[in-house]
Amino acid sequence: MKTAILGAGVSGLALARALIEGGLDATDITLFEAAPVAGGLCRSKVIDGFTYDLAGGHILFSKKKEILDWMQTAGGGPEAFEKRQRNTAIRFEDRWVRYPFENGIGDLPEQANYECLAGYVHAWHQRKLTGSEAPADFGAWIQWRFGEGIAKHFMNPYNEKIWKRPLEEITSEWVAGRVPDAPIEDVLRAAVGIRTEGYVHQSVFWYPKQGGFQAITDGMAADLQDRIRLSTPVDKITRRGEGWAVHGEEFDRVVLTTPLDLTPKLVEGVPQDVAEAMGELEYNGLVTYLVALDTPKQPDLSWCYLPHPDQGPANRVTWMSNYSENGAPDGKSSLLVEITRPGREAQPDDDLEEISLLGLENAGLIQRDQVLFTDRSDVNRAYVVYVHGHEKRRQKAIGWLEEQGLFPLGRFGRYEYDNSDQCVEKAKCLALRLLAAQDPPS
Repeated sequence: MKTAILGAGVSGLALARALIEGGLDATDITLFEAAPVAGGLCRSKVIDGFTYDLAGGHILFSKKKEILDWMQTAGGGPEAFEKRQRNTAIRFEDRWVRYPFENGIGDLPEQANYECLAGYVHAWHQRKLTGSEAPADFGAWIQWRFGEGIAKHFMNPYNEKIWKRPLEEITSEWVAGRVPDAPIEDVLRAAVGIRTEGYVHQSVFWYPKQGGFQAITDGMAADLQDRIRLSTPVDKITRRGEGWAVHGEEFDRVVLTTPLDLTPKLVEGVPQDVAEAMGELEYNGLVTYLVALDTPKQPDLSWCYLPHPDQGPANRVTWMSNYSENGAPDGKSSLLVEITRPGREAQPDDDLEEISLLGLENAGLIQRDQVLFTDRSDVNRAYVVYVHGHEKRRQKAIGWLEEQGLFPLGRFGRYEYDNSDQCVEKAKCLALRLLAAQDPPS
């Protein structure tokens, strides 16, 4: 069974390795990658001794030990990684507020602390009193779940900054498992200064000692070098008998990690209604800046969130030099700035870097005279945006593809907001399906 995999990001690479581990001959697999380097959204860059991840700071963690172990093995084994304690915060005016926000409201100024606590208790009481179900739109869900104070001081401004859309246009269906759910007892304790923890499943993470997060995908690709065709974008897939033609070459099956919204341009014969569903899927792009600093001193933080407009356009800053001892030269440090943009809109370039640095100064994160240089990367698709109707469109698109014998996979191949470990898990599941399909029952 000759298999074409479009895209050599973490999903495509994990699938290829899992197929080979399951007994498929490597010569029956071909990966087509448009970029000159494998890795996709997991790519990293090293410049003058400073390392950063192009699509924002990544971390390695998983709720499933077998997936964590598999990814560490691909990246050189546990000894090739540094173990880190997650320490994250919100930069609120001139102070740090522990993350998740509702677990850190005791760090707020007194009035904001009161407003957040009162709103949280009121929202909790209303849910218990009325038994109301979660609202369908994200903006209303924030008020329903957290109350007016947390909505006003953090959730609304932060989410408007990252999603670049009115929050009522976004569905609340994406938040399950992603937005921390603090018991009211923890919030009450936090408000009076008793420390509580939230989102504990990410309390520890791992990061490669060398090469950034791309060290993992480099390891995945190492045994596949002669099967990956780099700098080879695919512009058309056509039916050829029971199989498919890719670049004029025949394959029995094709796996698509390419963006689902681009599929009508790629696959012949997509019906109009399916093409419309694919084309209406929404996403955000990303601009990242590495900021190299001439100082070894940085907060003992993994990353922080920036909700305020005067903190600049960035929604998140990651201290890459805190991830690995090799992340910056001796005596230096670095941070990584993330700025989202609506996917179908170009990021305004006028003064973006200057505005970003000024925002970091206003937030108290840098001193301008310590900046050695910056380095910019642009990512066309970084975040899936769950606008209303997203799941219906996604299911319609995927259903049609699978009816044709095509297999969508990956964050944008399936338009699911999956982290790298979830991408690996789903790739391994698909590998089992494909291997089972080629083995006739005895």
